[in-house]
This record gives sequence, C-alpha cells and structure tokens, in this order.
Amino acid sequence: MTVKDLGSVADRIPEIFGWLGARGIIPAGPPFFRYHVIDTERQLLVEAGVPVASALDADDGDIRGGTLPAGRFAVMTHTGAPETLMAATAALLEWAETRGLAWDVSQTDAGERWGCRLESYPTDPAEQPDTGKWQTELAFRLAE
Repeated sequence: MTVKDLGSVADRIPEIFGWLGARGIIPAGPPFFRYHVIDTERQLLVEAGVPVASALDADDGDIRGGTLPAGRFAVMTHTGAPETLMAATAALLEWAETRGLAWDVSQTDAGERWGCRLESYPTDPAEQPDTGKWQTELAFRLAE
C-alpha cells in the first residue's frame, strides 16, 4: 500500500474491535499502527492492531495475534489534528538525533525496515470530535 491508502487500514480498526468483542476479549489499550517498512515514495508495510491481555488462539483471515518486541523505546504524546502528526514525528526524530540516540532501523531495497515503530490512538473520535484535541502516542524502538 502507499501513504494515500493508510486510511483504508484505519477503517479496519472497528473490524478488529468487533472480532475481539465477539470472542469476549477486552482490549487492553488503544488501537495502533505498527510500521514495518516505510518508503514514502512507493509503499508502506503497516499492521493495524489492538493490544490484548491474553493470547489469541484463533485465526480469522487478516486478524491474528502477536507479541510486540521488547527493548528500549523513545516515546512521545502528540496532541493535535492528524495532519500535524508528520511534523511531530520529525521533531521526535530530530530530538533523538541531537542526543545521539539511534533507532532500530535499517535500509533495505524496499525502504526503511523498523524493529518497532508504533502510533497509538488513545482518543476516541466519537467522544472528542475536535481533531485539534486528539492524542497520538509515538513509540520508536531504539537500537541496542
């Protein structure tokens, strides 16, 4: 998929909540995107997910269980409209660079491959219609 297709992935988050609810599983946190490969010119490899406290033992097509990698992360919370998120991400990357922190990322022919790069969305748009007040948590894994 490309950057312009990211909204279609976000549209599937209610499907994930519904799948969990039908099995009596309660989400343990807000939904997130996990970026695996990023090439903003050509493609993204992204997963949409919801943290759960118990393992998932069933498979339902694209919905599956998994464990996020452990390690050291740089994390920030951004409050503002989604279109301002790119600037917040750039600020986090710049902040880390000025402190000599290295990301768990490598360059591949497909683009940047991340050990773990997450965007979590704790704000429910149904409860907070003002996009300027939406919160996004960014968590990027640091190199060991």
